Amino acid sequence: MAAMAPSKRTLALFDIDGTLTPARKTISPEMRAFMQTLRGKITVGVVGGSDFPKQKEQLGEDVTSQFDYAFSENGLMAFKGETLIGQESFAAKIGEDELQKLINWVLAYLSKVTLPVKRGTFIEFRTGMLNISPVGRNCSREERNAFEAYDLKAGVRKAMVAAMQAEFAHLNLTFSIGGQISFDVFPKGWDKTFCLKFLEPGLFDEVHFFGDKTFEGGNDFEIFSHPDVKGHTVVSPEDTKAQCTALFL
Repeated sequence: MAAMAPSKRTLALFDIDGTLTPARKTISPEMRAFMQTLRGKITVGVVGGSDFPKQKEQLGEDVTSQFDYAFSENGLMAFKGETLIGQESFAAKIGEDELQKLINWVLAYLSKVTLPVKRGTFIEFRTGMLNISPVGRNCSREERNAFEAYDLKAGVRKAMVAAMQAEFAHLNLTFSIGGQISFDVFPKGWDKTFCLKFLEPGLFDEVHFFGDKTFEGGNDFEIFSHPDVKGHTVVSPEDTKAQCTALFL
């Protein structure tokens, strides 16, 4: 393999929601063009908690050709260019019996929670995790924003995570609050640092990560604070663009 240009030995990995796109919205043409400009200078990848179909909805059907690496579900489905290089299953990891106990517990818990509104799809089963939303993923944009504001005061997700940690301590799971309305449940070690295993040792001199949920308990925290990663906290796609311009262009 030919040696990489010095600038290409720098890798920047990006969260999606709140980093490359507004929450659950699509990437803007301007941001998409900027990422291609950046890719001409350094190596770029995305690592999101959502599944691959949602990643394509937000970043484009051609996501695997637009980025050097595309990691969905924290890297549990991993692409290098257009080649699938890894895939893991949550169901296979914990077994069907434990999975059903987990799902049944969540449904029972949510049946006792009263919120300003409740909609549908409270549990979304993904390849590598469960995504749990007390308000329901079928809520409208307005209801999503309202729940986020309510949750900041009431701590609905934090309380539910604490109860699940106590109930399912034997499964060695990680609970990660991300986005506006939900939290993820997955085996310990299957956070966003999971994607780092797919980087060839010695290939990169520097690995950077940009994300908005970099606080402890947020779904960017583990990779943001990893000793081999230079972490950057951003507050919007515009902030991501500004920080990357200052660092790399």
